[in-house]
Amino acid sequence: MSKGFGTENLLSKKSKKKAISNEPQGRLISWSPWPPANFQARYPAFPFVLTILIIVIGQWYLSLLR
Repeated sequence: MSKGFGTENLLSKKSKKKAISNEPQGRLISWSPWPPANFQARYPAFPFVLTILIIVIGQWYLSLLR
């Protein structure tokens, strides 16, 4: 007979449960190690920020050429 709150049956049932998440697993591009499949969900502004960054760096580079 088990004593206390934590019995073996209760612990074994909790350890068998797996966390089910709605986030996609794997890779966005199958052969690429980056980015992960949940990248777009975690960083939705990334394309916008990357575009602005490219424009700013491009303008800075063109101003150096003059």
